[in-house]
Amino acid sequence: MDEIFELIKAEGKRQDEGVQLIPSENFVSQAVREAMGSILMNKYSEGYPGRRYYQGNKIIDEIENLAMDRGKRLFGVPHINVQPYSGSPANAAVMFALLEPGDTISGLRLAAGGHLTHGQPKITFSGKYFKSVQYDVEADGRIDYDKLGQLVIENRPKLIWAGTTAYPFILDWERFGQITESVGAWLVADISHIAGLVAGKVHPSPVPWAHVITSTTHKTLRGPRGAFIAVTEKGLAKDKDLGTKIDRAVFPGLQGGPHDNTVAAMAVAFEEASKPEFKVYAEQVAKNAKALVESLKSEGLKVYGTENHLMLVDCGKERGKEVAVRLEEEGIYCNANMIPHDEGSPMKPSGIRLGTPAMTTRGWKEKEFREVGKRIGKIIVEQ
Repeated sequence: MDEIFELIKAEGKRQDEGVQLIPSENFVSQAVREAMGSILMNKYSEGYPGRRYYQGNKIIDEIENLAMDRGKRLFGVPHINVQPYSGSPANAAVMFALLEPGDTISGLRLAAGGHLTHGQPKITFSGKYFKSVQYDVEADGRIDYDKLGQLVIENRPKLIWAGTTAYPFILDWERFGQITESVGAWLVADISHIAGLVAGKVHPSPVPWAHVITSTTHKTLRGPRGAFIAVTEKGLAKDKDLGTKIDRAVFPGLQGGPHDNTVAAMAVAFEEASKPEFKVYAEQVAKNAKALVESLKSEGLKVYGTENHLMLVDCGKERGKEVAVRLEEEGIYCNANMIPHDEGSPMKPSGIRLGTPAMTTRGWKEKEFREVGKRIGKIIVEQ
C-alpha cells in the first residue's frame, strides 16, 4: 500500500481513539464523505448554473442549484453563493465586493477572539489594504456594545464584522445592527463557528440584522471544508444588486472554477442539518459545553464561557502551549489560545480553547464531558 494511505489510516486511528476537543473540528457523516470523495472532483465548471464557460455541466448545474436551494431554506435567506473554497476567501470576496482599498473596517481583535480576516493589522490582507479599527472584549471576555458603538461613531467604518473564533458568549445581533445603522455601514456576520448552532436554533440567527452572512460549512455545521456567502433581505433592501456583486466578487473576482465535489457535500450537509435529529445534536453540543465548564470550574480553574460550543481556560501566564502539548500526550486534543487581555503572546498564550461539537457527534453527553473536565483540570493543576 502507498505510504500516504498508511498515514491516512494512522490518522484515522488517532481520531478514533483520541478525545477531540478542538472547537473547529467535527466528524462528518458517511454521506458527506462519499460526496466529497466522488467523481465530481473530475469536473471543471467555471461560472454559475446556466452560465458556464465549459460544456458538460448540466448535471453540475442541478447539483449547485440543489445546494443553493437547501442553503437558502436552512438559513432563511433569499440569496446564497456556495462556491467559496473556504472561510477566508469568502470573507475576502465580501470585502472585494463592498469596499475600495483604504476604506475603514471594524472587527474583533484576534487576541480577543476575532478572526485574522476581520482586519488583523500588518499580517493580513484585511489589515493591509483597509484601515482597520478593531474592538476588544472586557476583562470578563464579553464585548461591551456601548464601547463598540462609541468606537464606530468616532471612526465611521464602512463595514463592520460581527464574528468570532474564540468567543464563548451569545452575540447580540440586534445591538450590532443598531450600531451599524448609526453610521450606515455594512454589517457582515461571520457565523463560521456557530452555523450549526444557528441552524439548530441554539444560537440566535443574524438574518434579521445583518446584510451579509459568511460561514464555513464544517465546525458545528458538520459538513465539508467549504464556505458560503448569504445575502439577506436586509442586504437586498440596502442594495438590490448585492447578490450579483457578491457572485461577481467570488467569480471572476477571486476564484476560478468551484470544487463541485465540495458543493455536493455541502448540499448533503445542508439537508442533514434541516432534520429534527440535527436540532437534538445542536442542543446537546450546548448542554455538553455547560457541563464541561462546570467540571473545569470545580477543579479550581478560571474559565471564560460558555453560551455556545466553546470555552477558554486560563492555564497560567504563557502556559497554554505546554498544557496543550501535555493534554495531547494523554490523548486529549485542544489548541493553545490567548485569553482576554492575555499577558502572553500568540506563540506563548496563557490559555487553551476547548469545544464540544466533535465528541458530541461521537455520542458523548454531560457525564463524559464532566469526566474529561476533571482529567483536564488535574493535568493543568499538576503541570
